Amino acid sequence: MTLTSDEIAAYERDGLLVLADLFSPDEVAALRVAFERDATIEGDHRITEPGRDAVRAVYASHMRQAEYATLARHPRLLVPAQQILGRDLYVYQFKINAKPRFGGDGWSWHQDYTAWQIVDDLPAPRLINFVIFLDDVTEFNGPIVFIPGSHRDGSVRSDRRERHRSEQHLDPDDISLPPSKMDDLVERYGMVGPKGKAGSVVIFHPQIVHGSAANISPYPRRVVIATYNEVGNIPRGRPRPEYLVCRDTRPLRVADDVAICATA
Repeated sequence: MTLTSDEIAAYERDGLLVLADLFSPDEVAALRVAFERDATIEGDHRITEPGRDAVRAVYASHMRQAEYATLARHPRLLVPAQQILGRDLYVYQFKINAKPRFGGDGWSWHQDYTAWQIVDDLPAPRLINFVIFLDDVTEFNGPIVFIPGSHRDGSVRSDRRERHRSEQHLDPDDISLPPSKMDDLVERYGMVGPKGKAGSVVIFHPQIVHGSAANISPYPRRVVIATYNEVGNIPRGRPRPEYLVCRDTRPLRVADDVAICATA
């Protein structure tokens, strides 16, 4: 799995790239089963919707589930990441955002690198995100909306809201961008909301502005977000729990391009 020069140029220009149907229906089914299994494991890595037991996010599934350990090293993700950033990469963060049907909450407008710079003292935005759709993503179930090209503006916000939404992780609400700034960004760059079949992938830059609305549809919207970081770009701050920031910074070796299968 390699990106073309046109695809790399599009990523650098827009801050995102959509790769349709990268994983097969059988592979997606195996990843769904692994998520359902992992979402029942209690712990701080499991974030629930405010006032409800519905899962909002699960972190570090690649440390507990073999299917996600395989996914993190899969050439369909890791090879494009190496093309864009360089060969020596490790998993910085790995999470599954789950928007349950009829009420999964949205995520405020934000930039990922802002969070990592504030709480991890991460030196530079030398990371890359891969979103893997575990469900069909439509206009109805809360797709991620991006401001294409906004990554070229650098960090828009550098502080965190004093009152935190969650003590388990830094929620985008804590670093959300104000309407006045969003008015300017949208006027200059517009908005895109990539949609597609389960198994599709969106690659996006850590400084692109993005967010999503609540899921009011009868269809769930679960996405994996695997974030890779350069080995030389290690956090300098006080280490957060390993479910939020991976400790193993050894360069990943690309796995064989095999189908992801369900395990017991």
